[in-house]
Amino acid sequence: MAMTISTSSIDPREALRSQQQRQLPGDSGRPLTRSRGLGRATRIVSTVLITLWFALPFLPLALWSFANQWSYPDALPQSFGVDGINAALSNGAASAFGRSILLALVVTVIATPLGAMAARALTRHKVKHERLVTAILFSPVVLPPFAAVLGINVVLLRAWVPPMVGVVIVLVAVAIPYTTFSMRVAYSSYDDGFDEEARTLGASSRSTLWRVHLPLIAPALARSAFLAFLVGWSDYLITLVIGGGGVVTLPLVIASSASGIGNDSSVAVTSLSAVIPPLILLAFLARARTPRKAGARWPLPSRSPRSPKPTPPLRRRRCRG
Repeated sequence: MAMTISTSSIDPREALRSQQQRQLPGDSGRPLTRSRGLGRATRIVSTVLITLWFALPFLPLALWSFANQWSYPDALPQSFGVDGINAALSNGAASAFGRSILLALVVTVIATPLGAMAARALTRHKVKHERLVTAILFSPVVLPPFAAVLGINVVLLRAWVPPMVGVVIVLVAVAIPYTTFSMRVAYSSYDDGFDEEARTLGASSRSTLWRVHLPLIAPALARSAFLAFLVGWSDYLITLVIGGGGVVTLPLVIASSASGIGNDSSVAVTSLSAVIPPLILLAFLARARTPRKAGARWPLPSRSPRSPKPTPPLRRRRCRG
């Protein structure tokens, strides 16, 4: 007696589509990956509330920046204009803005790789007296800022260090604890097997660093660079004491404008300009870390003139029983 058994293979593309379209019992037409309406509404409401919480304090600054006259008890300015912008530019806000950008970038470029190397050495236990080295690295965060800056200023003055160089040195020392901590968290979960596998396959040390190691730790490096940029961008005390008035950055202009001229529009313009670069970097960092949408389909294999032919399904065969 002969019978026919179908042993045709299952197409992997059909299996993937069926797995993506798997449904829960009782949910007619609802895919497993689609979120429920209540959870989605909760996320939207929480996002809106958090955005308002952070955005509302900047609304008075935006109004003051373009207010030529705003007095009590009016809720809105009586007249709008650009007098505040002109006053801020006349007080040197533009040059101070560029100087702050340059200072923050220099601190970022120096402190980020130093923190990464220190974090790797501490994580891999390649440093003698690890606890002592860790305490020294994190001492700028623990020590009182004003006392530490005054002591370092005396040393820098006696060593004839230029003010700008001294400001950079001290700001890098302050930024290294933040970059080291951020990179240490990343290296604690980093697998050295990727580097070893690349070298086993014939890659050089430089090629392994640029093509394997750095791409894998790029998100952590971006976070560390953002923290170092914030240290160099928003500092006031170190720049004032070590710079001795010769290094005028945007925080110094804001402080002098708030305490000296009494022009609220000018202070609002400089304060708002000090917030814009960190917000731009934060948005860029968040966008770079955003994964693909969960509902996006994976790229399925497709036939092309250069691609090999797909494996044909198994043929039917006859079995005698």
